[in-house]
Amino acid sequence: MNTAVINIKTEQEVKSKAQKVARELGFSLSALINAYLKDLIKTRTVFFSSRSEEPSKYFISMLKKSRDDIKKGKIVSFNTTQDALSYLDGINKE
Repeated sequence: MNTAVINIKTEQEVKSKAQKVARELGFSLSALINAYLKDLIKTRTVFFSSRSEEPSKYFISMLKKSRDDIKKGKIVSFNTTQDALSYLDGINKE
C-alpha cells in the first residue's frame, strides 16, 4: 500500500485522549483518522457527533424571550405563504 504522511497540530491533551479512546475501541488513532478521511471523501459531509450538546446561555435567554413574547401575544403566525408575503409587503410599505 502506498502511504503518505499527514502532519497535524493539536493540543497534547486532545491527542492523548483521542489515542486512549481509540485504544479502548480497539483501533489505532491512525486507523480512525484514515477511516474518517475515507468517509469524508465518500460522503462529502462533516459529521462530529450525535451526542446532544448543551445550549449556550445566549440561546437559552433567547428561548426565554421567545416564550415571553408568545405569552404576551407578540407573535404573528400565518396559515399560508401568501398570508406571510402579504404581511411582509405591508411592512415594506410603511
